Amino acid sequence: MITNDQVQTLIGTKAAVIGSDGEKLGTVGQVYLDDVTGQPQWVTVNTGMFGTSQSFVPLDNATIEGDTLRLPYDKDTVKDAPRVEDDGHLEPTEEEQLYRYYGMSDAYATTQAQDDSAILSGTSGDDTTTGYDTSGPTTDTAMTRSEEELNVGTARREAGRARLRKYVVTEQQTVNVPVSHEEVRVQREPITDVNVEAATDGPAISEEEHEVVLHEEVPVVSKDARPVERVRLDTETVTGEEEVTEDVRKEQIELEGDEGAGRV
Repeated sequence: MITNDQVQTLIGTKAAVIGSDGEKLGTVGQVYLDDVTGQPQWVTVNTGMFGTSQSFVPLDNATIEGDTLRLPYDKDTVKDAPRVEDDGHLEPTEEEQLYRYYGMSDAYATTQAQDDSAILSGTSGDDTTTGYDTSGPTTDTAMTRSEEELNVGTARREAGRARLRKYVVTEQQTVNVPVSHEEVRVQREPITDVNVEAATDGPAISEEEHEVVLHEEVPVVSKDARPVERVRLDTETVTGEEEVTEDVRKEQIELEGDEGAGRV
């Protein structure tokens, strides 16, 4: 068992951690003490490139050699350990999960029953507690099999934006407009009693000019702006279906025993 004095040589030094196969696992991060005994219980090992990953490993059967910590686990075992937040304290359920992963469920169940039974079961330390996966002095004759269920709902989020933008374009329109104009036409009329006085008013022989002003119509264009419609944005809800695929875990229970004992 590693003592508090030995732990002091590791804290804050990023000491190397060596696995059971002699391969370097990473460096020492934090050391966690047992809530009851105050003895070193867990160490976090910084693994991965640049120490970006962190794994909790029990200090049971670990040894310190100089500035090196040796653990009885190989690199894959430590790297694949359950991820627990390094927030300065391990909850009982987190410790149970880690102990079970490292194959130390029996030891954990016995210790917790003696030290934390009042916390876990809500009874005094003298009462019998139940609830661990392996048989022992604090468990009953059955084990609980659990499985995960998918809880699928919906969350509202922004999917995009639509906007109205008004701009001006120019196009040509062709309209046929009726127009009129005046043309000169020469009219000849004989001298009669009616017009003889007007015809003989003036010199008998002379030179004269008569001028007539001609008129015509031309198209005149003006433009007026008038409202033709109102446009607004509105939304409608369209309901469809999306397929959700997710992994769920469930526990299986099998019977181990002598030949002929049967299976569950």
